[in-house]
Amino acid sequence: MPTQPIRLDFLLSSTRHSRPFAADAQYVPDGQPKPVVVFVHGFKGFKDWGHFNVLAEWFAGQGFVFVKLNLSHNGLVVDGTGDLEDLEAFGQNNFSLELDDIGALLDYLESPDSVVPASEINFSRLALIGHSRGGGLVLLKAAEDARVTAVATWAGINNIDPGWTDELMQQWQQQGVYHVENSRTKQQLPLYYQIVEDYHTNRLRLDIPHNVRRHLRKPLLILHGDQDETVSVQRAHELKIWKPDAELVVLPGVTHNFGGGHPYSASELPTQAQQAAEATVAFLRRVL
Repeated sequence: MPTQPIRLDFLLSSTRHSRPFAADAQYVPDGQPKPVVVFVHGFKGFKDWGHFNVLAEWFAGQGFVFVKLNLSHNGLVVDGTGDLEDLEAFGQNNFSLELDDIGALLDYLESPDSVVPASEINFSRLALIGHSRGGGLVLLKAAEDARVTAVATWAGINNIDPGWTDELMQQWQQQGVYHVENSRTKQQLPLYYQIVEDYHTNRLRLDIPHNVRRHLRKPLLILHGDQDETVSVQRAHELKIWKPDAELVVLPGVTHNFGGGHPYSASELPTQAQQAAEATVAFLRRVL
């Protein structure tokens, strides 16, 4: 009986755009249908960032099919450097595109074309985990997609609008682009004004507070470190208010990236990420 996880890499496509985007699945091929976990990275992130591959292997060893994807406009290129390099694509990204990318992955996983054999996957037990901005995305996707049966946010945002000032918005609209620095690579990353226009066009679909209150009827785990330097732990407490039956786990001493960094060479998870993973698996075993 095999006990070691295998990794299968595959490409996705979307009817929304022409960019192929990469994904991978890790699981132990034992012939038993296993629950599925889809992991969604955050802003300036990607599926192979830091310790995410170690995380995938760990979840696979716990009896899950663990799937992660590069959102199509995250700046990575298929067969590229493995880091942010297509800054034009990055600038053309928006939240509704990202939601549809996740939908394309779910469509693929339940299709006959999936690289994961049907004998290995129980698609009726499907959970989404999102880190940071990905946490906001999985809340929205879980609210709109009946296939999702549970959802977990790790240091998740709870509002698409980060509180941009009127002055910035005016300048952004006039210039058509606003740049943010990638502190790791020092790249100046463009954000074209279309992301704001897309937000207004799809306001109801992208309204996290509204969708969590009114439409999220699935079990929710809100996991956050109390030392998060990027997304305040207050966001987690607000989410709990909007969905009182959610499980809130605040991890003491834990930061935004759960102890990880990029590149990451260790074969074990960072201690903080291990805590998050164990709390999440305990939750999923209860609710899936």
